[in-house]
Amino acid sequence: MVRLRVDRADPTLLHDQVAAEIRRAIADGEAKPGEKLPPARDLAAVLGVNTNTVLRALRLLRDEGLLEFRRGHGITVTGAARKQSARLIKAQELLAFARHEGYRRDELVRLIESLP
Repeated sequence: MVRLRVDRADPTLLHDQVAAEIRRAIADGEAKPGEKLPPARDLAAVLGVNTNTVLRALRLLRDEGLLEFRRGHGITVTGAARKQSARLIKAQELLAFARHEGYRRDELVRLIESLP
């Protein structure tokens, strides 16, 4: 996972930013199923955040089924992450298509919400 970063000027909570960065790394194939993540302490040092912030983000991703915590084995990306990544990619493709067709994000959201 090469490009993890947080933006302190962004109003998004830091642990949500960290979780989003790891989700992106999984979606982009930087973190593959079965791959072990660095320890939370190391991730926190790289990102310049508190270790508890990283742990909170990792727990969110565990609850989403993207990560697995195993005592003595660390934290690994699950096989389910591939399916989650595929969904994210399809959503990004839909957004890109909608933009190409002249729709703004909010218009696309309203369109999706109006579907049965």
